Amino acid sequence: MAKKNSTSTDAATPRRRAPARRTANTEPAAAFDTAADMGRTPSNTGSQPSYDEIAQAAYQRYLSRGGSDGRDFDDWIEAERELAKRNTR
Repeated sequence: MAKKNSTSTDAATPRRRAPARRTANTEPAAAFDTAADMGRTPSNTGSQPSYDEIAQAAYQRYLSRGGSDGRDFDDWIEAERELAKRNTR
């Protein structure tokens, strides 16, 4: 009977990985902004428009289109872009 080569057998044996450790989230919850929190922030004095300013401008765009649904995201993006451009002048 032939003798097995120990190195070839070891190379073919898959190695086991240690299970992934689960760590607790150490970030405080207050570090994350939510849409509800953003509405409560005071108006920015820099070039970035506030949440309330963007919301008002997006609503005006919605009304100017006749109040038709389905373009809320586009209204928001365009209002944000327009206000940012206006604030950088």
